[in-house]
Amino acid sequence: MHKNVFSVLWLFFVVSILRVSAQGENYTIIVSLDGFRWDYPALYSTPNLQKMAQIGIRAKSMKPSYPASTFPNHYTLATGLVPDHHGIVNNSFWDSVHGIRYSMNDSTTRNNPDYYLGEPIWITAQRQGLKTGNVYWVGSDIAIKHTHPTYYKRYDQKPQISFAARVDTVVSWLKMKKEERPRLIMLYFSEPDGTGHHFGPHSKEVAHEVHLLDSLVGDLMTKIKSLPVAPKVNVIVTSDHGMTEISSDRFIRMKDYLPARWLERTEGANPTSLFIRSGCRDSVLLVLKNVAHIKAYKKEEMPASLHYGTSDRIGDVVVCPDCGWQFGDKPSPNKGAHGYDPASPDMQVAFYAYGPDFKRGYVSNGFVNVDVYPLLAHLLGITPEKTDGDFNRVKDLLKK
Repeated sequence: MHKNVFSVLWLFFVVSILRVSAQGENYTIIVSLDGFRWDYPALYSTPNLQKMAQIGIRAKSMKPSYPASTFPNHYTLATGLVPDHHGIVNNSFWDSVHGIRYSMNDSTTRNNPDYYLGEPIWITAQRQGLKTGNVYWVGSDIAIKHTHPTYYKRYDQKPQISFAARVDTVVSWLKMKKEERPRLIMLYFSEPDGTGHHFGPHSKEVAHEVHLLDSLVGDLMTKIKSLPVAPKVNVIVTSDHGMTEISSDRFIRMKDYLPARWLERTEGANPTSLFIRSGCRDSVLLVLKNVAHIKAYKKEEMPASLHYGTSDRIGDVVVCPDCGWQFGDKPSPNKGAHGYDPASPDMQVAFYAYGPDFKRGYVSNGFVNVDVYPLLAHLLGITPEKTDGDFNRVKDLLKK
């Protein structure tokens, strides 16, 4: 009997060792579909994402970090830090230290590595001997810590490669010799965000774009399946933020409440940072307190759930509109917007994954996007940097 017990324990030990040694040798691809709301697969046709859920896992939803916008959340996915900690506190913000406005549309500030704090996962991986590949992920073409991914595409280089060519680029990297092959690949698509802004999330145009993106996911899955490395490839498909309907009927004009003499400057939208003249902050807060459909906070008194307000790139007062409402100088001409509280279902995103390290047919109740960094580190078998994420919230996605 003792011999049988010993044999079982030995077998368990061997299997565990083999599993640990295999984990970290597999390849991981993470795909971001910008502005892909959690419920788009239920609203529109996504047979390939449904297939991913059958052969792998899906989360009911994943919460972005605040604010639920593109640059802050792509860099959060890469670093595991909330925007308040990694420095990209909105798509545009005021750098009060240097007196400069950062904007994702301004190549001078966008390409300045001093704005990007923390350490992206591609740097963490490369420091530990892995090669990485990257197609247009926020920060990947910027020399953060004087480092780029092993293989990458410059976002500013025109023309950008097509969506289909991005898939083919990923496949070509997986065809490289083993010693040259990237173990982590990050792939970015700018849709359905743009279409969601122009037409709103509940539009036939978004339906078309979602179906197209799902087809690209299917193309990637099919091409990976034909490769010798296919059994060792993990694929994750997720997003940075959701999308909600907006209209000019739900707009609050700032100058109707705040005289210009109280303000040094305003920056950003959803949320808006107000930099206040000396002695005027209490007046600003007193007036805005009674305005419906917005909440205004001293930066140091932001709700703890938002993890926002310690960065010197955030204004003295932060104005947070209710989901679907706008605050500023003039309403947006768009029909869709984001940036709101991640607790709003409209801001939450899809998360699907399959591969040798993931369970099959499993549905997670959900987690927060800062947890993606420790998940990636685990899949790559590397030691993660200290982040705001928690691996314990995502370990249920993985095989034991």
